[in-house]
Amino acid sequence: MGISVQVRTFTGTVEATCIHPSIADLCRRAASQNLPMLGHVDPCDDTVFNRSQLRVLVPELQALANGSAAEQDEAVHEILMLTAQVERKAHRYLVFNGD
Repeated sequence: MGISVQVRTFTGTVEATCIHPSIADLCRRAASQNLPMLGHVDPCDDTVFNRSQLRVLVPELQALANGSAAEQDEAVHEILMLTAQVERKAHRYLVFNGD
């Protein structure tokens, strides 16, 4: 299994999930480019981003979308939709859920 991305509340309730098969490849690509947020997603555990951290994460995702394969571009857009949910409501977190 790969990495999924979730919107979670502070109580742990999952409000939305993205299970795109290219998320792990996207994270590996980010690591190879030394991106400070997405490049440090742990493939074996949860990596949690709060609303403040999205100010760095979102531009990283947008940069990765430029010039990426169609599948990775699709994964980026799905994750960006989740970031919008996190930004709209307080006490929401974007969680990259590794195996």
